[in-house]
Amino acid sequence: MSKERNRALPVSSVQELQSTYLSGVAELFVFHPVDTIAKRLMSNKTKVSFSTLSPILFRDYATAPLGRKLLSLFPGLGYAAGYKITQRIYKYGGQPFFNDILRANYKTNFTNAFGERKGMMMTQAAAGSLTGIGEVVLLPLDVLKIKRQVNPEAFRGRGVLRIFLEERGALYRGWGWTMARNAPGSFALFGASAMTKDYLFGLRDYSQATWGQNFVASIAGAVASITIAAPLDTIKTRIQNANFEHKVSGVTIIKELVRNEGATALFKGLTPKILVVGPKLVFSYTLAQSLIPWFANYV
Repeated sequence: MSKERNRALPVSSVQELQSTYLSGVAELFVFHPVDTIAKRLMSNKTKVSFSTLSPILFRDYATAPLGRKLLSLFPGLGYAAGYKITQRIYKYGGQPFFNDILRANYKTNFTNAFGERKGMMMTQAAAGSLTGIGEVVLLPLDVLKIKRQVNPEAFRGRGVLRIFLEERGALYRGWGWTMARNAPGSFALFGASAMTKDYLFGLRDYSQATWGQNFVASIAGAVASITIAAPLDTIKTRIQNANFEHKVSGVTIIKELVRNEGATALFKGLTPKILVVGPKLVFSYTLAQSLIPWFANYV
């Protein structure tokens, strides 16, 4: 392996797996209620006001005591654990892997097309996009998590094993929209982060970023990713939160959404989404990027 490739992957896969696993666990317990709030806002088809906000967020527990309300934001925690931890390990551990492949085989193409400096940033972004597309294999866990958060009636008392045996293909419903959302979203996440580290902090080796630099770069990446992916994420969520037997296409959802709610509804909940989902993404990304070089001192 050349010195250049060593700079592209300065730490081992073991260190990446350790750091991304810990960031996934930490994110799960801190931000699962936040994720539930975001999913319920995206699934809501009525106008949100101060008087309707509590029923939208807490459903049947809108008038319950505060403690019971907060507990109601933890549905599907088991599915979330399986999905979120696996997804973070794959996403943050897989992107350096794809980046290494692209640099080893297509560096000249990126350099010729974008120049040395921008070519490195575009490689990071493209690797992120490829990683995002591959996340579709984890879709069944994401589908089950979303249904538990916004449509628990879809389970009808069935356990996870029975659902997998009975539903099969239904668990991959919305896979095309998921890939369409993940590709630009992950491109923006890693691309904007790389751009921030390069232009704002003048880094050429992104692994040398400090915790503060990773934090600032992750904010830029998170806001860019959430904003770009918002319309497709709304469509994906509405496809996946329906009952298993209710099959509806993304095109139909778009038509009904635009007709009944207006085109701006594609960005429904974007501001609260950035406010609540953004910190979650910033938290996990910063933690993962900071832990990777830290583990290098011990592994």
